Amino acid sequence: MQLIDIASLYLNELQEQFMAMDEPKYRAKQVYEWLVKGIKSFDDMTNISKNLKEKLKLKYYITNIEIEKRLDSKLDDTKKYLFRLFDKEYIEAVLMKYHHGYTVCVSTQVGCKMGCKFCATGKSGFSRNLTASEMIAQIRKIEKDNDIRVSNIVLMGMGEPLDNYDNVLRFLKLVSLEENLNIGMRHISLSTCGIVDKIYDLAKENFQLTLSISLHAPNDSIRNMSMPINKRYNIEDLLKACRFYSKKTGRRISFEYAMISGVNDTKKCAIELSERLLGILCHVNLIPLNNNDFFDCNLKKSKDSTILRFMDVLSKNKIPVTIRRTLGKDINASCGQLRRKVVKSEVNTRGNICKIR
Repeated sequence: MQLIDIASLYLNELQEQFMAMDEPKYRAKQVYEWLVKGIKSFDDMTNISKNLKEKLKLKYYITNIEIEKRLDSKLDDTKKYLFRLFDKEYIEAVLMKYHHGYTVCVSTQVGCKMGCKFCATGKSGFSRNLTASEMIAQIRKIEKDNDIRVSNIVLMGMGEPLDNYDNVLRFLKLVSLEENLNIGMRHISLSTCGIVDKIYDLAKENFQLTLSISLHAPNDSIRNMSMPINKRYNIEDLLKACRFYSKKTGRRISFEYAMISGVNDTKKCAIELSERLLGILCHVNLIPLNNNDFFDCNLKKSKDSTILRFMDVLSKNKIPVTIRRTLGKDINASCGQLRRKVVKSEVNTRGNICKIR
C-alpha cells in the first residue's frame, strides 16, 4: 500500500480518515496541530499513544526535506537554498528581503517539462511533482534557518505550477489557513508559462493572488522559438484567458518579459506588445536576462539602453511597466542552476564523462 502524505491533508480529511480507523476526531486535531508545527516524526508527538503512532506509520508518512546547501549573496540579503528530498531528489528555493518583509520563491516540481530556452531548470530534466507539504516545508525550513517570519510567497521556482495543479491548489489553501502559515492570497504570486485551461480553472477559484504570465514575446513566431508551450497554447488564446482571469478576479495580471538581445527587444516588438496588451488590466515586468552557462549560446542579455528604450515605448502606449530589480546576482539566484550542478556531479561520480561548469 502506498503511504499517504499526511501533512498535505486538510483537517476535515484527516478527521474522516481517523473515524474510518475507529479513532476519535479529536485525535486527528491533535495530530494536525503537530503537523502544522513542522514536526518530523510521529514519535515526536508527545500526546499521542504508542499504539496510534504505529497505526499512523502503517498508513502515512511525514514529509522531510533537508538543507543540502545554502548560498548567501554578498551583494544583498538574498539566500539560495538547495534542498534534498526524502527520495534523494533536489529542489531549490530563494529567500529575498524587501522593505515590506521576506519573500520566498518556492519550487513546485522537481525539474520541469516545459523546456523554455532561457531557463536552467528544465535542462536537467523532470523527475516528479512536489506535494503540497513539500512546498510548505521549503518555507518552514527557511523561516527556521533565519529565525524570521515569511510574509510573501512566489511560486516561480523550479517547475510549472499549473502543470502540478491539484497539489498547488492544495498548497494555496493550506498555506493561507490561520492555523498554518497564515499567508493571505494577496501576498502570493503564481507564475505560469501559459497552460490556458488551468488559468480558466484557477480563475474560477476566485483567489486574490497575483497571476504572473511568462510571456517573453509579442507574437507567436518569436515565442515558438523559445517557449514550446506556445505551440499548444498560442498568444491569442493565452491573452484571452488572461482577460477572463482579470475580469473574474478583479486582479491585475503581471506579464514577465525577459529581454533577449536581437530576439524580442526591438522597438517593433515593443509596439506590438503594447497593442496586444491594450485593454488588459496588467503590468509588464521587464527582466534583464541572467546569462549563464546553461542557456543556449545564442541567447544574450539586452543592453541596458535597449531595455530603457523598450520601457519608454510601453509607457508612451499607456502600458504600466517596470524593470525587475536583480537580486542574488552573485549566487545565480534564478532557479535550476544549483540543482543542475549537483545532478551533474552525481552523474560524474557514477562514471559519466560530463563536466560540471
